[in-house]
Amino acid sequence: MSERITTRPWIDPDDAPKLTREWFERAELRDGDRVVRRGRPRSDAAKQAVSLRLDPDVVAWFRNTGAGWQTRINEELRRVAGFA
Repeated sequence: MSERITTRPWIDPDDAPKLTREWFERAELRDGDRVVRRGRPRSDAAKQAVSLRLDPDVVAWFRNTGAGWQTRINEELRRVAGFA
């Protein structure tokens, strides 16, 4: 016999929750006993979050280049440092 996951008393097998879109969006995905995480997988070379003070005009220039401006700052720093 399996363990009960809820504290609600068992009333009827037909007393199941309504399977709405919201219910599925919150559902935990499993592959056997393993929980499958949503989203981007962890990177082997994860980037490090830092706090960096830049001049306002520099930030404005990169932001005006559109989405991904932080990545472009990283690319420029790598280029100047000789990594790229």
